[in-house]
Amino acid sequence: MNKISTREKIIKTADQLFYENGFDHTSFADVAAKVGISRGNFYHHFKSKDDILKAVIERRRKNTLDMIDEWEQNVGTPKGRIKCYINIFIKNQSLIKDFGCPVGTLTNEMAKLNHAQAKDAVAIFMLFKDWLVVQFERAGCNNNAAELSMHVLSWSQGAATLYNAFQDDEFLKNELVQINAWLDTQIKEG
Repeated sequence: MNKISTREKIIKTADQLFYENGFDHTSFADVAAKVGISRGNFYHHFKSKDDILKAVIERRRKNTLDMIDEWEQNVGTPKGRIKCYINIFIKNQSLIKDFGCPVGTLTNEMAKLNHAQAKDAVAIFMLFKDWLVVQFERAGCNNNAAELSMHVLSWSQGAATLYNAFQDDEFLKNELVQINAWLDTQIKEG
């Protein structure tokens, strides 16, 4: 069995706490307590909260790339892959309802804090944006692939924000139906 290292436990726990409570409202002590280590042991792995943030952003970046790679490997059409992105709400519905979009909430918080790693957080959105552009191009939407990509991102972020605010399952269901129907008008194949 693969044993997870203390460093990885810290990163995974910090990722969860940053998502649930926000970066600014999560302390070293919060992470250490949840992992079950002393602060001294914690400092052995990370010297500052910003070091942890950097590792959390890298973890989210890697998870995003893994998810995109899975869609590329397992879904046969660009339209189908875009629908995987849109329908991620279904997989993460309870988390989004409780805490919002993990990428959106992190980028918003980093921007509000004028944090040095704000650009690194936004880079995760860029992974999705660039990947969506490629999917629209592959589907034959070369002239407006970038615009369509941004539309999907803005629609999904708006839906996540409002779903988190209003806690309305019917709203989310309707938004997913509408964005999937819109996608069907943009891409006719598969």
